[in-house]
Amino acid sequence: MKNLNANRHIIAMSGGIDSSVAAFLIKEQGYDCAGITMNLFDDFDVDKDTQNVADSLEMPLYIADFRDFFEKEVIKRFTEDYIKSCTPNPCINCNRFMKFGRLLDKAKELDYDYIATGHYARIDGSNGRYLLKKAADEKKDQSYVLYSLTQEQLKYIKFPLGNLTKPEVRKIAEEQGFINAKKKESQDICFVQKNQTGDYADFIEKYTGRAFPDGDFVDLNGNILGRHKGIIRYTIGQRRGLGLALKESMYVYDKNAGNNTVILCRDEELYTKELIARDINLIPFDMINNKIKIKAKVRYNQTEQPAIVEQTGEDTLHIEFDNPQRAITKGQAVVLYDGDIVIGGGTIV
Repeated sequence: MKNLNANRHIIAMSGGIDSSVAAFLIKEQGYDCAGITMNLFDDFDVDKDTQNVADSLEMPLYIADFRDFFEKEVIKRFTEDYIKSCTPNPCINCNRFMKFGRLLDKAKELDYDYIATGHYARIDGSNGRYLLKKAADEKKDQSYVLYSLTQEQLKYIKFPLGNLTKPEVRKIAEEQGFINAKKKESQDICFVQKNQTGDYADFIEKYTGRAFPDGDFVDLNGNILGRHKGIIRYTIGQRRGLGLALKESMYVYDKNAGNNTVILCRDEELYTKELIARDINLIPFDMINNKIKIKAKVRYNQTEQPAIVEQTGEDTLHIEFDNPQRAITKGQAVVLYDGDIVIGGGTIV
């Protein structure tokens, strides 16, 4: 991309209130702006709210045809990992490979200097190295799903909502008369929702054309407790929906795709203090040279927990929590924090 003083901005727009207000705030700063929306599905049609907001801001709206990339880098990764008994977070891969990968490349191709999104997070480039920080609104903070951002990406990204609360964002949308000012947020994974399958397992069976057969529920000693309805229908820590009549509450401890078993345990047996993460990204520095005290969380809605992290290889972290954590899950992300600064993270293996 060109130099950092250039003033052409492109805003990723999805039809939601956050990206609409992000576009307004960037436009208000006097920049030459355009919107861009991603075509991810074969039956794509431009979201009417997106077009309406772009028109009201007198901005051109580009369409980026990313159907093949999205299928390969998000949907396929998700299904393959799930079948391997992991529990991936496709939103992290979408941010990593699509919004701040392919879309950033598209912005460059269209001769725009920065890309802005409606994420709730902050970027601080005041000390020569770009830092990712939590949003001012901790309830909306999305730094967890952005930990994979690199220095080269952070240099060209703006998060105009980072210092705002959600009520403030909604108020701006209402003041501007945006058609989507009262639009509710979707919490569903877009491609699962799009296919109206109801849950992950139904989507995976439809997508892969595979049936996942019944198998045994077993305890930690290998004793058979009953039959499950397909290994992809269960997640670590799950208690409800097992369909078993047992003397005590049991939870999903692990899944073994090799022998098609779902392993159950008591609640207290779900807790562990350590994990290993791979496919790591570090933001304030290139490497962790010594053990350091940090806080970490192993799922999006968790409060960060005190821990010690050690980099044990070029692409490996070992993390030991002060206190045991419940249902640490393969395939999820562990994200590390120093106060409101994101140190980085990786995939739990």
